Amino acid sequence: MMETCYLGVGANLGNRRKNILLAIEKLNRIKNTKVLKASKLIETEAVGGPKGQPKYLNGALKIRTALTPSVLLKALKKIEKEIGRTPSVRWGPRLIDLDILLYGDKLIRTKYLEVPHPYMFKRDFVLEPLRQII
Repeated sequence: MMETCYLGVGANLGNRRKNILLAIEKLNRIKNTKVLKASKLIETEAVGGPKGQPKYLNGALKIRTALTPSVLLKALKKIEKEIGRTPSVRWGPRLIDLDILLYGDKLIRTKYLEVPHPYMFKRDFVLEPLRQII
């Protein structure tokens, strides 16, 4: 069964726009997954994490997928790794960041995944792009 999901996307290292567009391209290559809509990208200061980070480009994506939440999360982590993201400090600088914000109308609480995303309602850089595509 296909679900409508919303993802957060961001980057503050390397060619930020190129990394985000590459992530979208890779999402569209996942079987039974399609990016339906992308917000405009907004530039924001880093929130949390180490001081002095470069500014982020942030956006939101509306997708349809047949992947379960846990399989979608694994696919997002694989895309991040393919683009070059490596483990770092919490909320540290990154080449790409992909987060599941909403997965249909499901509430999910596992060790690895919390949906709705636990910080989305506290972050304008998530809510502003999300409003554009909902």
